[in-house]
Amino acid sequence: MATLGWTWTRFEGLGLQPLYDLLALRARVFVVEQQCAYLDPDGLDDQCWHLLGHDAQGRLLAYLRLVDPGVKYEEPSIGRVITAPEVRGTGAGLALMCEGLARCQDTWPGRAVRISAQARLQRFYGSLGFQAVGEPYLEDNIPHIEMLCPAEHHSGVQR
Repeated sequence: MATLGWTWTRFEGLGLQPLYDLLALRARVFVVEQQCAYLDPDGLDDQCWHLLGHDAQGRLLAYLRLVDPGVKYEEPSIGRVITAPEVRGTGAGLALMCEGLARCQDTWPGRAVRISAQARLQRFYGSLGFQAVGEPYLEDNIPHIEMLCPAEHHSGVQR
């Protein structure tokens, strides 16, 4: 896997091209590939940190957003976790989540992190210290489960 270069910024610092690229990647995977007709720009992007992973050619291959505490959940919340299809299985998703958890720890030290995970990825998120809380539910017709990562589990995550 080629090393990804990370950009960590608030919404207002994104710029037009990065914003277009992240919305295009999210639509490519969440709307087209997963066949979910839903409004991806949900009114939360402007209350988030955004983590973008680019390859050496500048292509956006990995992305997540970190929603401020108190906006969606009491805890900071990682969402819209995505890797481009061409880098799946290369470790890009793991690198993305490790970087995201490290940035979360830097931004909100000692805070747990909550996610709404696609149920099929529960084992992956579990390997990062997330634990299922609550019962599975359908979101956009895809099984999901809420998961929580206690601060002590992600404070030592290696970038």
